[in-house]
Amino acid sequence: MLLSFPTAGGLAKQVPAWPERRVCRSVSNAHDIALTPTRQREPREVAHALRARPDPSRRPRSLYLHVPFCFHKCHYCDFYSIVDSRDRQAAFVDRLDREIQAIGALADQPPLRTIFVGGGTPTLLRPDLWERLAASLRTNLNLSNPDLEFTVECNPETATPELFDVLQGAGVNRLSFGAQSFNTAHLKTLERWHDPDSVPRALELAHAAGIRRVSLDLIYGIPGQTLDEALDDIERALALGVTHLSAYALTYEPGTAMTARRDRGEFAEPDEDLEADIYDAAVARLAEAGLGRYEVSNFARADHECRHNLAYWRQEAWLAAGPSASGHLHEPDGGSHRWKNVPRLDSYLRDDFEGLAPVIDYEAPDALRLVAERIMSGIRLAEGVDRIAILDAADRAEPGAAARLQAAEREPRERGWLLERDDRWVLSDAGFLFADGVARRFLGVLRKVGPG
Repeated sequence: MLLSFPTAGGLAKQVPAWPERRVCRSVSNAHDIALTPTRQREPREVAHALRARPDPSRRPRSLYLHVPFCFHKCHYCDFYSIVDSRDRQAAFVDRLDREIQAIGALADQPPLRTIFVGGGTPTLLRPDLWERLAASLRTNLNLSNPDLEFTVECNPETATPELFDVLQGAGVNRLSFGAQSFNTAHLKTLERWHDPDSVPRALELAHAAGIRRVSLDLIYGIPGQTLDEALDDIERALALGVTHLSAYALTYEPGTAMTARRDRGEFAEPDEDLEADIYDAAVARLAEAGLGRYEVSNFARADHECRHNLAYWRQEAWLAAGPSASGHLHEPDGGSHRWKNVPRLDSYLRDDFEGLAPVIDYEAPDALRLVAERIMSGIRLAEGVDRIAILDAADRAEPGAAARLQAAEREPRERGWLLERDDRWVLSDAGFLFADGVARRFLGVLRKVGPG
């Protein structure tokens, strides 16, 4: 899930009480906004959505690819990934090529602005398979944009000169490294298997290959972590000269080993005041170093923001391919389609619907749902959301919805968490700690669920 509260497909009927202090939770797979689970089904609606021809400004300009392979499942991770003992990398790339072909044939697509390859560990793919994947992208999709941002997630332990030379030759110009922490004890708690010294080595190899844009992911709020230790991670990241950094509060997702260990009493979650202190101190230190907060958990130098993730948070349209990948396409008359490919490699390889993958989640166009999604993701951005556009879209979707939103904004504004600036709703510095609660307040008034 992108956020830790229900989407518009299942809005809370009652709004919870405001917490005294609450660190806003977020995770990095922003493409995967929560959907309503269904059984595996044919992608008929996806094919329809790909054939739709909305206004050119609302057509897909981004692509997400999911590579599921990992050599170890980290205990906090709830993304779809597998430790593959059957050497199915070549079969996977063949199947991904067919899906990319199908997408390219159906979509009337302007030049892509961004590509993001996530996982899993995409850099576990062999270099020759990366070359085949890059050829498929060039052949089937419009990559003519000279400013295309092409990001690949990378585990530092997988970095090699050969791999990075192949990625750079394929057009990759941005790498996102999962560092998580530079403290070996905390990496062990997370069951993250890499040597902290591999991170600077990987960055050196990236720069040597000509890939200058790099980002680091850090996790804070790890059991046993102190404020000083969290800030030491920030300092070590800054010392590497990164121009983008993501800092995520550790989230205990259902079904993960981390959550099971907590529930068994192996450790306790850290105090929320400590997490909030870490967050505030990190924001201040990163700003001092020239990395401004442009989203709750993301910081960058000017013009180094992740444009791909901004497309998610702004609720633009994007294409998706690979097992568990989620896509979002607009309809010409408003609303949008959301779907998620089946998160099972066996099914993905076996079931082929003229190239498209089977889906397990699908949501049909719903104009009010799109308003809710624009609020819940856009409020996380430093730029906020266009208040006038949101109120107009809400009333067109459901008469009276705008008035309810206007009533809902009063309390967070009185508390000093929400500001109105240039006709936009934006969070104050204090409000960033309560982003989930502010968004929940708006979503709670958009639509009632169930009787009453």
